[in-house]
Amino acid sequence: QLQLVESGGGLVQPGGSLRLSCTGSGFTLHNYAIGWFRQAPGQEREGVSCINDGGAINYAGRFTVSRDKAKNTVYLQINSLKPEDTAVYFCAARGNYCSRYAYDYNYWGQGTQVTVSS
Repeated sequence: QLQLVESGGGLVQPGGSLRLSCTGSGFTLHNYAIGWFRQAPGQEREGVSCINDGGAINYAGRFTVSRDKAKNTVYLQINSLKPEDTAVYFCAARGNYCSRYAYDYNYWGQGTQVTVSS
C-alpha cells in the first residue's frame, strides 16, 4: 500500500524556519515526482515545490525542496516564515513529471499543520 506521511509542522514565530519531512512507505519516492502543497482555511491547495529525478523546482521564494534517497524522504525547508505561511502542508506523488497543480497528483499524505504566530 502506497503511503506518504508528513511530519515536522508546528508553531513557529515569524522569521523562523522549519523543515518538513515526507516519508514514503510501500514505494520508492525517487521514482516519482513529489510535490509539496499548502492549504490555508478557505483557500485552494497551492503548489510550493516539486522534486523529481530531473531536479527541484521551487514555485515560491523561501521554499527549498530536497531529498534523501537512503531515507526515502523528501524535505521542504521554509525560511523567514510569515503569518501568511500558516496552512496545512501536504506532500503528494505522481508520475515522472512535476506539476504545480493538485489535480495532477495521485497519492497524498494526511498533511502537517504549520502555524506562524508570535
